[in-house]
Amino acid sequence: MREQPSKLHPGLALAGFIVITFCAPLLSVGSMPGAWYLALDKPAWNPPAWLFGPAWTLLYTLMAVAAWLVWKRVGFTRPLGFYFVQLALNAAWTPIFFRAHQLGWALIEIVALWIAILATLLSFRRVNTAAGWLFVPYLAWVTFATVLNFTLWKMNPA
Repeated sequence: MREQPSKLHPGLALAGFIVITFCAPLLSVGSMPGAWYLALDKPAWNPPAWLFGPAWTLLYTLMAVAAWLVWKRVGFTRPLGFYFVQLALNAAWTPIFFRAHQLGWALIEIVALWIAILATLLSFRRVNTAAGWLFVPYLAWVTFATVLNFTLWKMNPA
């Protein structure tokens, strides 16, 4: 595929993708772990709280760069449609889990997110191999988060 001609400067477009991508967690402000989460029974392999900030910062950056690479190649087409769907699902999980305390619904939602991430990864890979690879750490992290969500749901029945 050839590069998509655009009047938008690539650096400005990359900044835009970074801003849009980092808006997903901003929509979840007020839904962060609190006393409720601290009181849950957790598996021994539950990650420490300090790990989440750096991990998500890296993942959101990789996601934004991947979306930008796809945009540069094909513009706003179906692959970026998948991207925005998974980004919306990403933003939805935190309030379901942390604000609503709905571990079961959060599990259903994160499975939908996982499917959307895989669809995005595969569609990105068809456009730009590097963009597909940039999504692999995100898929791995959400796979782990899905297993953790399931485990917390089983350990803490409503």
